[in-house]
Amino acid sequence: MEDSVTLDADQLRARARLLELLDRRGRPIKRHRGLYLHGRPGRGKTMLMDDFFAGAASNRKRRFHFHNFFAQLHVVAHESGSIDKAIDHLLGHVELVCFDEFHVHDIGDAMLIARMLDALFARRIVLVVTSNYPPERLLPNPLFHDRFLPTIARIRAHLDTVSVDGSLDYRTRAAHGGSGFASGCYRIGDAGDVDTARVAVSGTREIHASAIDGSAITFDFAALCGTATAASDYVELARRFRRWTLRDVAALREVPPDWAMRLVNLVDVLYDADLELTVEARTSLSDLVADVPAVPDLARTASRLSELRQPESVTLG
Repeated sequence: MEDSVTLDADQLRARARLLELLDRRGRPIKRHRGLYLHGRPGRGKTMLMDDFFAGAASNRKRRFHFHNFFAQLHVVAHESGSIDKAIDHLLGHVELVCFDEFHVHDIGDAMLIARMLDALFARRIVLVVTSNYPPERLLPNPLFHDRFLPTIARIRAHLDTVSVDGSLDYRTRAAHGGSGFASGCYRIGDAGDVDTARVAVSGTREIHASAIDGSAITFDFAALCGTATAASDYVELARRFRRWTLRDVAALREVPPDWAMRLVNLVDVLYDADLELTVEARTSLSDLVADVPAVPDLARTASRLSELRQPESVTLG
């Protein structure tokens, strides 16, 4: 890992624990326990995991954003009828797996995640996870939380938990611009009229786009996040389009919670793929996410959007 980066106490502790998962040659030690790093957005969890992953001397390692892995798991498990077969298909004979942004909010997903974790633990794969939540806060919905407690206990039994939750959100100090996700911008203004197009997903469904130009795509917020789209759709489209614009984004307190949750998922997918995103909104970023009740992971979205350039207010279109 880069020694030139000044790490806080939590990050140093986490790095030391990560290095314990490797032998003297940098190879993953096939051991019973892995590591679960948790803390608020922007505290360096992904940086630490990615540095660890890059330094692991193995050609049998895989790193996934949890949205991407889970989308693939759904498809393969449905086709094969077996979680074990799906795990074999996606992971093969890996000895190290890293999951970024692990979370559980839906009871249906929770049951599949429980089976997936059992399969991974049975294979004694070295597992490293980052999350905004400690294990006890996974699936926080009080109607279903008790049903996930056995899985939380298994996570605790197989993974050591380490808090990475320093006082500073490092994304707020990052220089705006550069390449990938951070090369986009966050603009404020009134959206103008544009043509409409359609883009196919999953081979059969279509989503209305505002414009398609080569590897660039533009969506109205209501057309993408106000309809029954899923994170798996965003994963599929992210493989086909490298530059994204999301227009006419309203203050999230003014729209249904499922619209805001889709925005969270979209930003997660584009951020992990490091794709350029331009947001054209009706209000400032701080106001966009203010006073929004019961939308998990919105703080992470705000932290990530803060990396975008924020020019003066303009008339959009």
